Amino acid sequence: MNKPIQLPPPQPSPSNGEGAHRDAGPIRLPPHAPGLKIGLFGGTFDPPHAAHRAACLLAMHRLGLDRIWWMVTPGNPLKDTRGLSSLADRVDAAKMLARHPRIDVTGVEADLRTRYTRDTIAALVQRCSGVHFVWIMGADNLRGFHRWQKWREIAQLVPIAVVDRVGPSLYANGSTAALALSRFRIPEASASTLPGRRPPAWVFLHGLKSPLSSTALRALRRKK
Repeated sequence: MNKPIQLPPPQPSPSNGEGAHRDAGPIRLPPHAPGLKIGLFGGTFDPPHAAHRAACLLAMHRLGLDRIWWMVTPGNPLKDTRGLSSLADRVDAAKMLARHPRIDVTGVEADLRTRYTRDTIAALVQRCSGVHFVWIMGADNLRGFHRWQKWREIAQLVPIAVVDRVGPSLYANGSTAALALSRFRIPEASASTLPGRRPPAWVFLHGLKSPLSSTALRALRRKK
């Protein structure tokens, strides 16, 4: 069990002037400090569900993370976002579900004005010097990771933890990205060392077998 850590209050970070993430105002980052191990878990969270929370708690335990940021995105470039609930509503819903002292829900991507995961991570790495970030994704995302904008650069920016899912786990390890990054995969028994490793590095975490998905829940919502 990690000892409680006194964190400084979040501070607005100055703009670096790069076009990839121009500031429209103060950047409201969750609490962070050099040396902390923080998981980044992004998605539309429309709606958030129990598997999101379970996957993050599993990653927090297995990787020895101090905190996890749920980054609620304004919209996924790879998905149809018509009918998507407002960002504010999704942030509120995620906060109601998370209910954990070490899970922070944030809409920071809207503050950074970034559209792609690569640009968001690059901005956070630059602004949060000394923080050990880890990108957390489900096995379903690993299957299509090679379709993400500059996915190889994402793997060069931060270590990655992939959490298994019912179904997707069966084919995710044979995906384009998994095969391309296979030599950087570490044994699951060494998962606790991931946050301190220099990227590229990734691990596949077994133990979560939830069939829940936001896509399926949205489909049910539309039928009501």
